[in-house]
Amino acid sequence: MEGKMRFSKAYIKTLKETPKEAEIASHKLMLRAGMIKKLASGIYAYLPLGYRTIKKIENIVREEMDRAGALELLMPVVQPAELWQESGRWDVMGPEMLRLKDRHERDFVLSPTQEEMITAIVRSDISSYKSLPINLYHIQTKFRDERRPRFGLMRGRGIYYERCLFFPYFSRIAR
Repeated sequence: MEGKMRFSKAYIKTLKETPKEAEIASHKLMLRAGMIKKLASGIYAYLPLGYRTIKKIENIVREEMDRAGALELLMPVVQPAELWQESGRWDVMGPEMLRLKDRHERDFVLSPTQEEMITAIVRSDISSYKSLPINLYHIQTKFRDERRPRFGLMRGRGIYYERCLFFPYFSRIAR
């Protein structure tokens, strides 16, 4: 039984009572089953049972994305402000986007989404329509400073998500 753990030794801490802040069924069930633990408003830790579930879902998503011809990449959580200023969303995102400065007083953001980053990556590498189409995806955490985090993971601050971005070839654009 190498690599197997006895259930009696597993770190699974269930709750008898549903915490009063849990509003929707999925949030109540995940808390009571010991899948997640609230650390602060809108911020949760995935406990071993919850993390194992995420890994299984990730594997299914990866298999399907691979079958569709998409390629996985991983992008940084901290992004330069210039990408957001260029897209015009630096001001639009408002206080929902967590902004920070490094030790040299340069502006950065804690990624609320990855569109700006992935677009910058692809844009810098495509010099011809012959490089298209490109189908990329990523599975990672993003952060949004929700005004009123609620519904557990559904409107939390740290969100674990998968996104696919497809850059097609349009013949009329290429002309």
